[in-house]
Amino acid sequence: MGCFFSKKSKRKPEKEQAETTTDEEAPKQYSWDKREKVDPKDYMLTGLKDETVGRLPGTLNGQQFAIQDCENCNIYVFDHSATITIDDCTNCRLFLGPVKGSVFFRDCKDCKCVVACQQFRTRDCKKMEVFLSCATQPIIESSSGMRFGCFQYYYPELAFQFKDASLSIFNNNWSNIHDFTPVSGETNWSLLPEDTAVQDCVPLPDTDGFKAVRVSTEASRSIVPITSGQRRKNSDESCLFVFFAGDYTTANARKLTDEMVGKGFILVQTKEVSMRPEDANRVFHQNAEDYTSLIEKGPVVALEFNGEGAVEACRSMASDVFSAKVYVSENKASACRDVDNFFNFADMQMGI
Repeated sequence: MGCFFSKKSKRKPEKEQAETTTDEEAPKQYSWDKREKVDPKDYMLTGLKDETVGRLPGTLNGQQFAIQDCENCNIYVFDHSATITIDDCTNCRLFLGPVKGSVFFRDCKDCKCVVACQQFRTRDCKKMEVFLSCATQPIIESSSGMRFGCFQYYYPELAFQFKDASLSIFNNNWSNIHDFTPVSGETNWSLLPEDTAVQDCVPLPDTDGFKAVRVSTEASRSIVPITSGQRRKNSDESCLFVFFAGDYTTANARKLTDEMVGKGFILVQTKEVSMRPEDANRVFHQNAEDYTSLIEKGPVVALEFNGEGAVEACRSMASDVFSAKVYVSENKASACRDVDNFFNFADMQMGI
C-alpha cells in the first residue's frame, strides 16, 4: 500500500489553512444582506370582521399598506406610509396617518374615515364620510353619497409623520373635489355640516394598545389648521396674511390662527409654497422689492381670514405680536385682490 499523500503533495502551512477556513465560514457581508426581512402580512389587514386593529407609530415607517375585505371594523394606522389601498370594505371606521403618495378606496361602502395624503381617490364607493387633508385635488369616480370635512386630529407623533411623508399641514384641498364621472341632475358629493364631530364618525381608540397613542380630536389641537374651504363666506371682507420662511413660521401661523379664530374670524384657506422674484411682483405689486430677499429663504405660508374687520385685526396682530416681517393686506379694497392673486398663483404652482 502506498502512502496517502504522494511525494508531490504538499500540505498548506497551518496559518494559511486557518485563514482559508475562516474565509469560508464568514463570507463577505453586503449592506443588502443585513436588511431586516419584511413580512408582507405586517403591511396588510384582510378578511376581518367586528375587530379593532391597526398599526402603532413606528411600525410602518413609510412602507406600503393594504386593507381589504373588512367589515364593521375600527382601523387605526398611526404611522406614515408610502401608499394605502382600501378594497371591498363595509361599515368600517378608519384613521389613516400621513401617506406620502396616494390613498385609493375601491368598492367600499358605509365607511367613515380620517385621512391625510398627497392624493386621494375613490372608485365605485357609496356613502362615505371623509375628514380629509389632501395636498392635491381629491378625485371621486363612479362614487355616490360622498361627504367631506376638514381633517381634525392630533397625537404627539403626528406632526413628525407629516414631515416624514413630505406633506405640509398648510396644503389641504379637502373641499375642492373633482367628480370624474358626474351624473346630470345628481350630486355625488357634498360637504359635511360644520358641527360634525370627528369622534362621532371615527371613535377614539378604546383598546389598551391604541389608547397609549394619546389621540385628541379637539379643534384647537388639530395638527392641520381647520379651514372652511369652499363653504360660503360669512362676509365680503377677507384678508391675506403671509409669513416668510424662518424658525418659527409654523408656530407663528398657529398663534395667529388661534387669536383670529378666538375673535370670531373664519380661517378660509392656507397654503405653503415657494416663490420667485417674478412671483412676488404678481402677488405683492409695488411692495415686491421689500420681500424679494425674504422669499429666497424658503417657502412662504399664507392664510386667508374672513369676517367684518378682518384686515384691521390682522394688521393689529402683525404690529403687536410678531417681530418678524410679514405681509398683510393694506385695506379692505385691496384685500380681495391680494387673496385672489396669491391663491390663484399657489394653485397654479401646485398644479391644482
